[in-house]
Amino acid sequence: MDFSVLRNLISRYCVGEEYWVDSRTVYIGHKEPPPGAEAYILQRYPDNRIVSSKYTLWNFIPKNLFEQFRRIANFYFLLIFLVQLIIDTPTSPVTSGLPLFFVITVTAIKQGYEDWLRHKADCSINECPVDVIQQGAVVRTESHKLRVGDIVMVREDDTFPCDLILLSSSRDDGTCYVTTASLDGESSHKTYYAVPDTMAFVTEQEVDSLHATIECEQPQPDLYKFVGRINIYKEQEEPIARPLGAENLLLRGATLKNTEHIYGVAIYTGMDTKMALNYQSKSQKRSAVEKSMNAFLIVYLCMLIGKALINTVLKYSWQWSSDHDEPWYNQRTEIDRERHVIRAFTDFLAFMVLFNYIIPVSMYVTVEMQKFLGSYFIAWDTDMYDEDLGQGAQVNTSDLNEELGQVEYVFTDKTGTLTENCMEFIECCVDGHIYIPHAICNGQILSAASSIDMIDSSPGGQRRDHEDLFFRALCLCHTVQVKEEETVDGIKMGLHQGKPTSFYISSSPDEVALVEGAFFWEAGFWVQRRSSLLWLNFLCVSFRFELLHVLNFDSVRRRMSVIVRSSAGENLLFCKGADSSILPRVVSGKVEQVRARVEQNAVEGLRTLCVAYRSLSPADYEEACHRLSAAKLALQDRDQRLMQAYDFIERDFTLLGATAVEDRLQEKAADTIESLHKAGMKVWVLTGDKMETAVATCYASKLFRRSTQILELTKKRTEEQSLHEVLFDLSRTVEPCVCVCVFMSRLSVDCQDYGLIIDGATLSAVLKPGPESSGSGNYREIFLEICRNCSAVLCCRMAPLQKAQIVKLIKASKEHPITLAIGDGANDVSMILEAHVGIGIMGKEGRQAARNSDYAIPKFKHLKKMLLVHGHFYYIRIAELVQYFFYKNVCFIFPQFLYQFYCGFSQQPLYDTAYLTLYNISFTSLPILIYSLIEKHVSVETLKRDPSLYRDVAKNSLLCWPVFLYWTCLGLFDACIFFFGAYFLFDNTTFTSNGQMFGNWTFGTLIFTVLVFTVTLKLALDTHLWTWINHFVIWGSLLFYVIFSLLWGGIIWPFLNYQRMYYVFMQMLSSGPAWLGIILLITLSLLPDVVKKVLCRTMCPTATERAQVGPLPDRI
Repeated sequence: MDFSVLRNLISRYCVGEEYWVDSRTVYIGHKEPPPGAEAYILQRYPDNRIVSSKYTLWNFIPKNLFEQFRRIANFYFLLIFLVQLIIDTPTSPVTSGLPLFFVITVTAIKQGYEDWLRHKADCSINECPVDVIQQGAVVRTESHKLRVGDIVMVREDDTFPCDLILLSSSRDDGTCYVTTASLDGESSHKTYYAVPDTMAFVTEQEVDSLHATIECEQPQPDLYKFVGRINIYKEQEEPIARPLGAENLLLRGATLKNTEHIYGVAIYTGMDTKMALNYQSKSQKRSAVEKSMNAFLIVYLCMLIGKALINTVLKYSWQWSSDHDEPWYNQRTEIDRERHVIRAFTDFLAFMVLFNYIIPVSMYVTVEMQKFLGSYFIAWDTDMYDEDLGQGAQVNTSDLNEELGQVEYVFTDKTGTLTENCMEFIECCVDGHIYIPHAICNGQILSAASSIDMIDSSPGGQRRDHEDLFFRALCLCHTVQVKEEETVDGIKMGLHQGKPTSFYISSSPDEVALVEGAFFWEAGFWVQRRSSLLWLNFLCVSFRFELLHVLNFDSVRRRMSVIVRSSAGENLLFCKGADSSILPRVVSGKVEQVRARVEQNAVEGLRTLCVAYRSLSPADYEEACHRLSAAKLALQDRDQRLMQAYDFIERDFTLLGATAVEDRLQEKAADTIESLHKAGMKVWVLTGDKMETAVATCYASKLFRRSTQILELTKKRTEEQSLHEVLFDLSRTVEPCVCVCVFMSRLSVDCQDYGLIIDGATLSAVLKPGPESSGSGNYREIFLEICRNCSAVLCCRMAPLQKAQIVKLIKASKEHPITLAIGDGANDVSMILEAHVGIGIMGKEGRQAARNSDYAIPKFKHLKKMLLVHGHFYYIRIAELVQYFFYKNVCFIFPQFLYQFYCGFSQQPLYDTAYLTLYNISFTSLPILIYSLIEKHVSVETLKRDPSLYRDVAKNSLLCWPVFLYWTCLGLFDACIFFFGAYFLFDNTTFTSNGQMFGNWTFGTLIFTVLVFTVTLKLALDTHLWTWINHFVIWGSLLFYVIFSLLWGGIIWPFLNYQRMYYVFMQMLSSGPAWLGIILLITLSLLPDVVKKVLCRTMCPTATERAQVGPLPDRI
């Protein structure tokens, strides 16, 4: 049998139609198509239930345990615990089981609580009331009961319960206004359209009588793309097919505005909706600290295995002689002697259990708590609160806090990130004549209608005609909505001087600036839109236009067009866009004059657009309509066909002029970039803007200095020379040694500063892989070498995907630097997700970047404190936490290893079970947690004033192998002092007045006491910022240990089957030599570290240590 046929049948009838076809057919109102129209295929779709939770009541325990034991440390301790249960080990299973249980329980409670909150949110969404049209009447039901094909009624200010195709609305023109702030952060009102054939169905009965089907693509997560077709059936007529696009699709999560109600049909429900498909979690990012922790853990695991192996071998070597066999009272039988291999293996496991505490299982919990609690300091920072937005910094993930202190490359967007994205209309150029609103010339303020003739001062009738056409183009070629305040959101706002006060709404600030610029001319342009009709008032004369087609803007064409019909019946195509996309399509007009003005404006940092028009003959218009209709009806390759249609229509232009708007630099953007440079970070600007505008912004923001030598790697240069020659010329120009000098001291006059400019077209050629045998094959390494030796890089004309490719290229370079990407728009999301750390700006291009980022800040200037202060502190704190945990566990276990040499390798524990269990949980955990939250080795003001201190912690310098070896050796040294100091000081001596000698438990307790005090005081010596919290936890932890030991050894506990610790601690404290020994051993243990600190600070202090001599850190 053909198994592929069986698999297809199973997929079709058991899984559902949607999984084996490329499109779906939706029957509106669940009505079958008329006979002969098409086959009726019943398809199965998910209900409208949203599930964002991870667990259920039944699978929480097994699923959570499975996920937790996937972590190596947890799984390792589980194995140790099982070994303690199975074989005879020297320590109780409680010593491993209790810490493991504590870690697993705390993590499970945290994850369970978070999932319970998700369950509550899901229930509130799934149980929302929804109005459905059934048999001509409105029936209220719950959201999760919606099915594909249901006709839904949505009222004003309600949220769409699923993805709907708009059938009709309460507005006469069949449109509705929607805000998608919850999806992409766009707060502006967007216009959506009903199909003309269904917009007349305005009552429940009429909508219910609609007989139609919808063919559309299967669910996919792109919010801005939709391809479909509606087939409307009428009696005795052929079905009418109409195209459906993104302008007809109302997305779940969006809100209906300024429209009384709409009717729509559900096409995607539940987890098939675009909003749900965008729920998918981002790829997990791992910090450099976490990678170092895992590497150190492997080293300590090898040390553990080595210790167990050494002890096992030495035990059997020592017992090889009959003189050193087991004691007479515990001699082995002959059977035990013959099973020496199995016994050796069990002894090896027993030693593993005895030394397993060298692996700090509680470190992972402490690190998670430190990251979670530490993230609140960013959210609570009032310096990063923006009064205009009413918001402060946000932390979307706390796993990367310390990574903020390790950034080497910063990739930033330009518009809305370095600049304010607040556009102001500066000037326009019509046929070479410059118009500047409220311009000052020779001390006189000129009116907005006055012109400053820069090129050609000869007036004429053609000039006036072109002026009229230019300003008509500005007023007609846009997607701006004109709103009257008195009717916004149903609130009566009154009139202003007898006239309705109006304002403009658009998703693009550029368009609003252009329309406002045209409106505020004394000539008095005013546009009103009703349905497809537009009235344009100019000099008190009303002009009527019919809007026929809108050719929307896209980042590939970089232009948009409208086709309108005047009251005289003339068809006009108005187009505006980037000069690079308009000028090549122009056949007439003063191209050179306009081009010169555009280039001059770009050099000044202004954003420019060219405006052109074309008069369409009836034949041209019919051909355009035919191509657009055919492309829009296509279900396959619709975007490609639309591009071909647009390319055919948008040609043979007459150039009218150009506009210039200003996007001001954000406050303190230049100071922030300069501080990042001083901190040792390389800053790259990645923008889709033209090169001249971007270069001007880079100079204004001090990315480039006037002394910077600019190197160009652009399409214009590669047309003159081959890419191969250009790259090798640049590599010879840039001297690595010189550039390193520049990077370390940008202000030095003896060093040449280089800046690189590259455009998107050249970048594609550089990244394009070539044949290995070709001399011009792979240029990545040459390009990377040039970039390394440049202090700043500007990438212009970048597509969103190219931004991510740049970030990925730097990440994968041989140095593997830590990268940070920051942007404010949806086009920056790809690079934000690609970088090690992604930061979103809460800007005017929506909140999609902020929602997809790891951190969100209101303004670019806040990046300075985020990195130089918070990042610096977080890294210092967690580096000390990790090293300290390994250090104190070496101090803890190595005396146990040494003790085996003095007890015949009998696996006798040195410490009591209670001490083994509580050492990492209670006695030493709280001081390091508090230290890792509030420690400030220098003041905040010092870090902000001297950004170069950031370099002291760069490249993971505090978690490198030499520092790790120092902490490990220090732990080994202290452990030797503990053990041998106690051993030699009290060898063959009596400790009490009655001549009683200390036993092995007193010996172990003495070492443990010195251990606890030493590691705690070691942390106290490393503390620079002392507060009442530090005093409380450090001295409180020591006091808690003393009180616990007194209680543990001072009471006969009935639930214990042994009383070996009874009176041990009191007996030790009653001995004067014991007190002297404890003080002496603690002093000897801490002395080397103190001496090392003094010598290093005196002979070769770091920049941070020199800064510590200054003002004391601020109190918290």
